[in-house]
Amino acid sequence: MSALHIEVVRPQDLTPARLQRWAELQSQQTDAAYDSPFLSPHWARAVERAQARTGGGARGVRVAVVTDGAQDLGFMAAHVGGATALPAGAPFCDYQGLVAAPGVEIDARAIVSALRVQRLDFCHMLDDSGPFQGFSHGESVSYVVEIGESYEAYAAERRAAGVGLLKDCDKKRRKAERELGEVVFTAFNRSSSDYDQLIAWKRAQLRATGQFDLFQPGWTRRLLADLFESRDPDFGAALFTLHIGGKLAAAHLHLRSGRTIHGWLIAHNPEFERSSPGLLLFQDILRWMDTTPYSRLDLGAGDYRFKRELANAEVRVGHGFVGVLSPATLLRQAAYSLRRAAEALPLGAASELPGKAMRRVDRLRGLRSA
Repeated sequence: MSALHIEVVRPQDLTPARLQRWAELQSQQTDAAYDSPFLSPHWARAVERAQARTGGGARGVRVAVVTDGAQDLGFMAAHVGGATALPAGAPFCDYQGLVAAPGVEIDARAIVSALRVQRLDFCHMLDDSGPFQGFSHGESVSYVVEIGESYEAYAAERRAAGVGLLKDCDKKRRKAERELGEVVFTAFNRSSSDYDQLIAWKRAQLRATGQFDLFQPGWTRRLLADLFESRDPDFGAALFTLHIGGKLAAAHLHLRSGRTIHGWLIAHNPEFERSSPGLLLFQDILRWMDTTPYSRLDLGAGDYRFKRELANAEVRVGHGFVGVLSPATLLRQAAYSLRRAAEALPLGAASELPGKAMRRVDRLRGLRSA
């Protein structure tokens, strides 16, 4: 193989040939996790459009293109700002990784240097192989439903595994129909009012839990609205809703690409809490997938019981950083050292405070980076 080098370009400057090559490499991955919409060229371009500002400038979404001069062999998007880089679209980006041809070997630090930053931080890196292997400082699990031959086959597999969640959903659905009215599922709902209600529910959740409003920065609202309004058959956001007795009971906005639907924003009407409308909606989506090209529902990270019980596959993702020798790298190393020391102490919930503080700061950095 010829010597590799890295070219850095804006997503909007990717030629049609490069967009096609990126999509080809993504479809050729043996690891199904790489089918994620967050790893497609469409995600990087959508984020850049939402964050676009007049005059351009040195900051923004960039794509590192690994090439041997004859052909492109790998693509990875990141948001470059100041001394550090973050995942493109953070904190809304649920997967990161280099989409590359088999056998490509490139130093992760070379990617950092090509981006002209001191450090690249990541939170959900697919790092079992490739250049970022060994740079994680911890792992989490994303839960996935592989629907297989059909919903019925999947449901039978869950029953055989001793999971009664879907049976419970059937009971709650019948009870809701008897007592509250007709239960109606809608896929690819285009109702603006239902979309607005989902966002309002999510913002209320953030306020109630004392978290920063992820929808306050203008670019996040633009990104979500653009993806909801997209009519691109290969990429966009799909709104799924459940109405009970004529009222909106639950709404999900999921990202879609290839064979995968990625669970993204989910919320429900507190009035229907006892009916578990969010779970009923997940069940309807899985049934609906029987008649579509989609075969994989990624529920994302987060150790929730419903995710563990619905999932029949897992994806391990890492959080950490890659840096060249620099003040920014030394600062991050010190932060992780403090975090590890705290987590090793028998202080209960207090041991988790440094990790929570790091995640909060990184979330705010992502939101304010555009």
